[in-house]
Amino acid sequence: MKPSILVVGLPLIAGGCASTFPPDVIASSDVEQTYSVRPIQYRSPISGFVARQPVDPRPWRQQNDKLSPKNGDAS
Repeated sequence: MKPSILVVGLPLIAGGCASTFPPDVIASSDVEQTYSVRPIQYRSPISGFVARQPVDPRPWRQQNDKLSPKNGDAS
């Protein structure tokens, strides 16, 4: 017998022997008051999209000079 059959079959058999069904386990007195659901608002999946185009590379020294502090770093 393959071990994969035991791994899949044994939990299914054990689950079938449960003494109660899930609705009987949950207390039904305050379920309606406990769970409140906010209405879902539609949001487009591409709402934050920004079009970007490839650009030619620039000299790295000019890029570094633009991003570095003016008077040098304290470190």
